[in-house]
Amino acid sequence: MNIEKFREVIARRRYVEEISQGEWADGIEECQKKEIELLTEDIPTTIDFLRNECTADEYSWISEVIDDVVNLVPSKEFVQCYKDLMIKFPEECTKYNIAGSIENAEAILRWEAEHGEES
Repeated sequence: MNIEKFREVIARRRYVEEISQGEWADGIEECQKKEIELLTEDIPTTIDFLRNECTADEYSWISEVIDDVVNLVPSKEFVQCYKDLMIKFPEECTKYNIAGSIENAEAILRWEAEHGEES
């Protein structure tokens, strides 16, 4: 995972959010696609990033795309690592309902475990 590029995308995402004043903007979708691409390119390094370098702000932005990440790369270790950060970032968890995002990601993993072989 290219952390520098990820941080650039997060900065861009924050900027688009500010200028769009909470309204949906094309730039938001572009940023989310790039976030997903960067997070899924190498799950072991993404997990390392989460464990060692992820900030509270980055953690909260990831909650927007965690479902898409898990859909592309259904990694139990990734979801567990993200879930473990709830203890480190309790304010973000409350403010952004990160528990709900994690529940959705875990549901995707369960579905994959039950139906993934059939695809």
